[in-house]
Amino acid sequence: MNPTASSAREEILARIRAASGDAPSTDARIINRDYLAAHVETDLVDLLAENLTDYRARVYRAAAPADVAVIVAGLLHGPRLVVPDGVPDAWIPAEATALRDQPALDPATLDLTHAVLTGCALAIAETGTIVLDGGPGQGRRALTLVPDHHICVVRCPEQVVASIPQALPLLDPTRPQTWIAGPSATSDIELDRVEGVHGPRLLDVILLAARS
Repeated sequence: MNPTASSAREEILARIRAASGDAPSTDARIINRDYLAAHVETDLVDLLAENLTDYRARVYRAAAPADVAVIVAGLLHGPRLVVPDGVPDAWIPAEATALRDQPALDPATLDLTHAVLTGCALAIAETGTIVLDGGPGQGRRALTLVPDHHICVVRCPEQVVASIPQALPLLDPTRPQTWIAGPSATSDIELDRVEGVHGPRLLDVILLAARS
């Protein structure tokens, strides 16, 4: 180590010790961490829809699984639809060409698809966030990052929680999680928004009010 730099460091540390020598110890300080676990408890689905829309996602509501297929058919810009294992057949429109990930679809194939249809692990109303963890109906991360259009179904109300503190205990930290808040977007130093750099430019969310 440079002797000059070392001596300067020691001098600085000595000054800090001298200056803080009479400061009271912080060991006994009690920090109040009695934070609210959530700020809202009711109308979570409506709040989720509002915040998703604020993040430029398009939100639709389905009363039954068959309604999901009708909505998806209207959203597709082409027939090639990636469908992970576990997605109910009732969600897939007859007009779509369902591409299963068995064997695993390569990146070039994923890039040529028109959309991916998934479920989710849960959704957070206060932040308008959807979380995927690779479980049934969600698939591996590449399936929702490479296609330019993601259609995601949220089962309501059972998959909707109010806040992040309520969501975290429900998630397995060992699983690969993808947290989504609107279409993929970033901004450069001039704050010009660019969408689709790290994921889909289009995010459509279908709030399904019935079990399937």
